[in-house]
Amino acid sequence: MITHNLGYPRIGAHRELKKANEAYWAGKINATELEQTARSIRLNNWYLQKDAGIDIIPCNDFSFYDHVLDTCLMTGAIPARYHELLVDKQLSQLDLQFAMARGYQKEGLDVTAMEMTKWFDTNYHYIVPEFAANQQFSLFSEKVITQYHEAKRAGFQAKPVLLGPVSFLLLGKEKEKGFHRLQLLGKLLPVYLEVLSKLNDLDAHYIQFDEPCLSLNLNKVEQDAITKAYTTFQQAFPHMHFILASYFECYGENLQTALNLPVQTLHLDLVRCPSQLDDILATDIKHKKLRLSLGVVDGRNIWKNDYDKSLALIQKAQQALGADRLLLAPSCSLLHVPCDLDLETDEASLPATIKSWMAFAKQKLDEVKTLADLSTDNPSVNALQDLKDNQAAMESRRTSPLIHRPAVTARAAAVTDTDARRATPFLQRKQAQQAVLRLPKFPTTTIGSFPQTPAVRSWRNKWKKGELTPAEYDALIKEETAASIRWQEEIGMDVLVHGEFERNDMVEYFGEQLEGFVFTRYGWVQSYGSRCVKPPVIFGDVSRKDAMTVYYTRYAQSLTNRPVKGMLTGPVTILQWSFVRNDQPRAATCLQIALAIRDEVSDLEAAGIKVIQIDEPALREGLPLRKENWEKYLYHAVRAFKVASSGVQDKTQIHTHMCYAEFNDIFESIAALDADVITIETSRSQNELLEGFASFQYPNDIGPGVYDIHSPRIPAEEEMVDLMEKAMTVIPADQLWVNPDCGLKTRDWPETKAAVAAMVAAAKTLRNKVPA
Repeated sequence: MITHNLGYPRIGAHRELKKANEAYWAGKINATELEQTARSIRLNNWYLQKDAGIDIIPCNDFSFYDHVLDTCLMTGAIPARYHELLVDKQLSQLDLQFAMARGYQKEGLDVTAMEMTKWFDTNYHYIVPEFAANQQFSLFSEKVITQYHEAKRAGFQAKPVLLGPVSFLLLGKEKEKGFHRLQLLGKLLPVYLEVLSKLNDLDAHYIQFDEPCLSLNLNKVEQDAITKAYTTFQQAFPHMHFILASYFECYGENLQTALNLPVQTLHLDLVRCPSQLDDILATDIKHKKLRLSLGVVDGRNIWKNDYDKSLALIQKAQQALGADRLLLAPSCSLLHVPCDLDLETDEASLPATIKSWMAFAKQKLDEVKTLADLSTDNPSVNALQDLKDNQAAMESRRTSPLIHRPAVTARAAAVTDTDARRATPFLQRKQAQQAVLRLPKFPTTTIGSFPQTPAVRSWRNKWKKGELTPAEYDALIKEETAASIRWQEEIGMDVLVHGEFERNDMVEYFGEQLEGFVFTRYGWVQSYGSRCVKPPVIFGDVSRKDAMTVYYTRYAQSLTNRPVKGMLTGPVTILQWSFVRNDQPRAATCLQIALAIRDEVSDLEAAGIKVIQIDEPALREGLPLRKENWEKYLYHAVRAFKVASSGVQDKTQIHTHMCYAEFNDIFESIAALDADVITIETSRSQNELLEGFASFQYPNDIGPGVYDIHSPRIPAEEEMVDLMEKAMTVIPADQLWVNPDCGLKTRDWPETKAAVAAMVAAAKTLRNKVPA
């Protein structure tokens, strides 16, 4: 069988791209040096895949920031507000790309960034395309052509990867009313045809089109658009081999459309949906020429492949179609997993036993090749030994006493409906909370974190290395915390935060203190742009050992008479942003985490903390792609949050935070969380989300983010007042809070202080405009 890969991590095994991007943004390196780093990463990735025995290697899976943004540039879908940068400032394509992703604020120009949201049910964020009714498309960026030529020149049989035209349109948004973005397909296809023509001139044979929207519930118009696009491509280039890839779910009711497309190979995610192989083999596929790409190696998680299970699927397909009609691959791009398990040599953080159950991107390539070898009539000696080793690893994990803790599962089984419900309704709680907190109209707060400066990060590293004593480290963190409290008081913040200077990542920090987690040193994955995260690994039953956040929160509260928020990450987000064990239902693991967070909430309340925020930015991210599976997920997700948050008195105010996702279709579940205050991202989308909250008549308090913290630009006070006034047209003023979009950890102090001070000033202006 031919082996291929859908995509490889673009950040580099040591986050070389992140470091180079940030150095370029800071003016420390030039564009040539940045491109040298990028070229080195691409070449290394191609050689690594070739050495692993992968037959068809992807190209154009590399991006400086985001592949959807790259498609905007390829097709010339550049919003009008950036045209001045192109014409007057003559920005390079590289700088234009970064301006579209991050905003641009210099030399008298102030241009906002494009909206950003989650890539299906992952923690990867993509830049949302913007479309107008009179949208014009033209080939602007030839990155896909230059990267194919680069790979070919280096001697690789490369396969250009393109985001399919229909998914590109569906992933975007109309920026004016009166049309649907799919109506633009006829204008868009000529650009794709031009790209294919240029690739054809370079003798490209395999072309991978990603149409992940085929995993969603598509209507007839959307299905017909898919058919139109690929019929157009095949008629124009009948000798090209088109691999059409969807992933993260079944094709569902789109299956017949997918099977009838004039493409040569159809990719199946058999990790998320192994049952679809039977569905396909039950059709008339045996009488067609269509090939199947079997995605049997998990591209989303870090657990070693179970060879016996994969071989059963492969053999079933072989018996029906023959090996010559099959390709073997990971389930999706390996963008979502770390680069190389071989780098993990610290047994203190990742014990050898647990490491033996795992595989990162490099190792997953080996799994694909080994499975292809084992599927032949005469497997090699090495492949047969790998099979024995794999079977031993599966048995070791299944029987390991490290995983199962009866007391944890018994406690989860004993949870009742009363445990998942606040004692009284919101309006009654709000009165009790106001009597204690005495907050003004339009109360101000931030989402939790303040800048993690190089100094702060160095303290943590030195403490972990033993270069700072615990007492020295504690004194430094307290000094930084005290300074942040003084500054918040000076500018007039209403509900303060301690700044989270002692924390690394919002999930990793908690995972380090919970049973059932282990950690990697080099397990980085891209979240967005240069932002990389290192997800914890949940390998077994989860419980809390000791209080995790009380110490520094109580210290911060001791410094001020104003309320200081206790800051926690919610159970769904801890689950979603970790690599989760796959030997029990995710809902069971989520409830275990919820009980651990419930214990922490109780301890914070007992320590005198009157406001507690339980962040759930990943609630929407975890939603299954197919609507028929939503109800079950939302029931368990909402229940987990309520278990975590409901063990408090009426006077204790519970906040939650959500960002960078589409919430309009799950308002009932968001309301069911029954958080006293929800803060959400709305600034990039210009408060678009609030219209949905208003239509739903959201009952509790809400803080629409008034400025985008993922952009370095500093918004003016007037801009924030304007956003809040827009919010007041759809949400009653007495329900509104004023806050940023998200935490401020990734920003620096000068821009943070300027933006937050402007935000507090905006709230004061609003209070003068709107009488109490």
